[in-house]
Amino acid sequence: MSNGSIYYHNYLELDKILESQHPISFEPGNEPAHDEMLFIIIHQAYELWFKQILFELNSIIKIYEKETINDNTEDAGIILQRIKRVNSILQLLNQQVRILNTMTPLDFLSFRNLLVPASGFQSVQFRLIEATLGLKMQQRYREDYYKRTNEGGFMQRDYHKINVTEEASTLDILVNKWLERMPFLEIELWQHFQSRHTQYENITNHPFWNVYRNIYVNGLNDYEKNKIDDFDYILFNIQSLNSNPEQLKLLRQQFSPQALQAALFITLYRNYPLLQTSYQIIDALIETDHLLSTWRHEHLTMVRRMIGMRVGTGNTSGAGYLEGAAQQHFIYKDLAGLSTFLVESKKLPALPNEVLQHLIFK
Repeated sequence: MSNGSIYYHNYLELDKILESQHPISFEPGNEPAHDEMLFIIIHQAYELWFKQILFELNSIIKIYEKETINDNTEDAGIILQRIKRVNSILQLLNQQVRILNTMTPLDFLSFRNLLVPASGFQSVQFRLIEATLGLKMQQRYREDYYKRTNEGGFMQRDYHKINVTEEASTLDILVNKWLERMPFLEIELWQHFQSRHTQYENITNHPFWNVYRNIYVNGLNDYEKNKIDDFDYILFNIQSLNSNPEQLKLLRQQFSPQALQAALFITLYRNYPLLQTSYQIIDALIETDHLLSTWRHEHLTMVRRMIGMRVGTGNTSGAGYLEGAAQQHFIYKDLAGLSTFLVESKKLPALPNEVLQHLIFK
């Protein structure tokens, strides 16, 4: 081969990768634990895929930071493609847990104490993924764990990285702004809105949502009538006289009422050409949350199998921490929760021509 040609081994820097597995149990004076090599490679593979996920998310953020995202250009398509790639990686990571589960609890116990106080909790890249997607420190289960910079916690520089990421323009903030800019609900487009539904309460100061609210109320069964209070608060920040303000605050955490109106409108009329990609982006973000939740549950199940109720190697509560995180660490539940406010497609109001002109490619 000529000196200037690229060789596969060198291009991938395989010397660095393949020589980076050093099981502690294989060091002199220790009893070699065969499964420690699997444990190391699995987690190194996780970290490589975490790096790719961050690479994709940061590229998406750069697009969303533009003043406008035109659904009739490549921007929205690129965003969708890269979110789907992130989701495909997460699906792979969920499957990878099965490989780790070929190790038995006794196999793990043979080298577990050699890991203390290192812990998967200290994966900075995974925490950066969560933070980049929009998970804030105050939303994390056992927030105190994340503030530790002693043994079992983060090094100070890593803790700083997580905080810097949280304080930046995270994906949830940018998606919120993107949804708020959606032009199809601008009031001037609805001045000639006609509907067969002539009687409705003028609650929202928007003709479409007043009509839609009436359709939604009429579609609720006797056990669901209180959902109209949730509808009013989540989408319009209107509190009923009977509602509990503290309980209502728990219903919406990330997205503004204006953004959620846009997301619901996109979902309802997703079959119009100009809304299809936007709907798929919303759906893909919900899927991201779902796949991360699945990963946490898979991890929880694995840890319960491996160590039962023992503490984690990083001095967390082990399975108890993972269970709390699995139940609490949702980022796009506001978007997922919009399915609460859907109505049958056949009952949707017909859109006025002024709006249709913007929704159909010319």
